Amino acid sequence: YLGATTRLVITPLTDRCWMTITSALSIKLGAAPAGPAGTGKTESTKDLAKGLGKFCIVFNCSDQVNYKMMAKLFSGLSYTGSWACLDEFNRINIEVLSVIAQQLITIRNAMLAERAKFFFDDKEIELNPQMGVFITMNPGYKGRTELPDNLKVLFRPVSMMIPDYALIAEIMLFSEGFSHAKSLSMKMTKLYKLASEQLSQQKHYDFGMRAVKSILVMAGQLKRQNQDQSEENNLIRAMRDSNIPKFLNDDIPLFDAIVKDLFPGTELPVVTYDSLVDALMKHCKSNFLEVDDLQFGKILQFYETMKVRFGIMIVGEAMSGKTVIYNALFGALNYL
Repeated sequence: YLGATTRLVITPLTDRCWMTITSALSIKLGAAPAGPAGTGKTESTKDLAKGLGKFCIVFNCSDQVNYKMMAKLFSGLSYTGSWACLDEFNRINIEVLSVIAQQLITIRNAMLAERAKFFFDDKEIELNPQMGVFITMNPGYKGRTELPDNLKVLFRPVSMMIPDYALIAEIMLFSEGFSHAKSLSMKMTKLYKLASEQLSQQKHYDFGMRAVKSILVMAGQLKRQNQDQSEENNLIRAMRDSNIPKFLNDDIPLFDAIVKDLFPGTELPVVTYDSLVDALMKHCKSNFLEVDDLQFGKILQFYETMKVRFGIMIVGEAMSGKTVIYNALFGALNYL
């Protein structure tokens, strides 16, 4: 028992995915959610397993997977009655996929015959009819294979396209304690749509569902810390703090302009880090480094990002001060 854990926001898309999975299980088949990255294929499967009290193993497939590994996995599922979600299943080589199809057919035939034991991979194993195998796919990506027909028939397909950002943002803001969640969620999704269209196209820019979720959680934290601030201010600050550090200089004024258009008349309070700046000054003097306002700005952005992210990637050309930034913050925090 995991306690009161977080759950997915139920949208028409997750509803349809769950209906497909449960109806597939009733006829002893698997389900195959397919769609681009960040649309909730794996998360929907995991959340349904959590709702039904099933143990779900997420297995990331690659071209290194062979039929022996899959046989061990299926044997374990058969013994325990657990579920497996095979992520990016169409990255497995076509020769291995045809063997996997035979393995799954053997298991399904044993289920249809309602056997307690059956022969699998040259040994007799127990069969728990509660087991389930689900696959997720990113169709059309480079290095992906088309599933063979004998494998396709074992999985019910469900298309997972663009999630309902506004609805998900609204429910998440309500759950974080925001009372004007409906209007704020509409503005936030509009801002992300405009930003993805008007800002320059960079590989490290992400305006997908994962980015939206992390900002909403951050906005909730800010709301609890700054009770005196308005809900709009807390949301704007969360969006600025998590996006400004990764934007190129030319894109920052554009982003600020979009924020001003969508949230007219809101003035953000300036957050100061006086003690940290003093510690940075000390560190720079002791290491014979010049004090540079631009670099200090980046160090403070790095510090703010650290508070909301587990892992951080510092991107820049050689000799642009990437190592100095994290060494300076490390040194300054030792002074505090």
